[in-house]
Amino acid sequence: MALMDFIRKQFIDIIQWTEDSDGTLAWRFPMADMEIQNGASLTVRASQVAIFINEGQVADVFGPGTYKLTTQTLPVLTYLKNWDKLFESPFKSDVYFFSTRQQIDQKWGTPQPITIRDKDFGAVRLRAFGNYSFRVADPALFHTEISGTRDAYGVADLDGQLRGLVLQNISTAIASSGVPFLDLAANQHAFAQALTIQLVPEFAKIGLHLDGMTVQNLSLPEDLQKVLDQKIGMGMVGNDMGKFMQYQTAQAIPKFAEGAGGGGGVAGDAMGLGAGVALGQVLAQNLQAGLQGSAAPAAPAAPVGMQPGEVMATLEKLGELKTKGILTQEEFDAKKTELLKKLV
Repeated sequence: MALMDFIRKQFIDIIQWTEDSDGTLAWRFPMADMEIQNGASLTVRASQVAIFINEGQVADVFGPGTYKLTTQTLPVLTYLKNWDKLFESPFKSDVYFFSTRQQIDQKWGTPQPITIRDKDFGAVRLRAFGNYSFRVADPALFHTEISGTRDAYGVADLDGQLRGLVLQNISTAIASSGVPFLDLAANQHAFAQALTIQLVPEFAKIGLHLDGMTVQNLSLPEDLQKVLDQKIGMGMVGNDMGKFMQYQTAQAIPKFAEGAGGGGGVAGDAMGLGAGVALGQVLAQNLQAGLQGSAAPAAPAAPVGMQPGEVMATLEKLGELKTKGILTQEEFDAKKTELLKKLV
């Protein structure tokens, strides 16, 4: 009896894989020194694929279902081993199972700011992070390129490789999309879509399919963030440059007046008042021009007398507006001439 039990243990008559945990991509059926019984049962569950390997060469591939292993159901293995149609002896072969389920909520991110090229801004440094999901789409290619002969291969083993693949292709994705970087930064869905288009063929090279990609956060340098905020502001006023200039000037008046008056005392208050008056005139003229449209320009406001210190402070603030792009050189020169005429 003991001898019969020993003999039975040398042959496998049921081959199957019941996944007992998440995150396993490939699993080798334990053979040890055993052989597969001719007519054995192979069970491949939903979201699984089984592959028979003969001496390192991919043979037969089985999708979900139950199979009786004979020369008819193993045509490639039969050919590789030169079996005849009546072959009924036990045989040896490596059997690998692959999970084709989605592997969800995989994280990606930039540990350090990365530099990308943009046609509008040249070199831009950014940080971003999000998540993605993928699945094994070509088990034979995945076995050849990635998992190999290991007893088990999991998502954790692949994590570093896929993170690097995402980071490596961010710059290329932005360049290939043809969409200006600021437009992508303002629309994270568009950014994720550009990344997906770039990464799908890269994942396919190792037998994977990228099912989804999200960008959860995008951090830009402070200067570029200000430009993005201005672009958003332009969109809020319908891309009307006149209205946008009026809005920017109105926002700047209290800050500049406060800065000019920071010296304290009567002199500081006078300087703050002077800056407010001068910029108030700028705003009034811009508002009037915006309301009149193509009508004749309004008559200039009556000159207001100002002290030299007030004029200098106001010119400095107007210079800051010009530096930040709120005022053009021509507008700055016109305001400078106007202020100089108001010297008491």
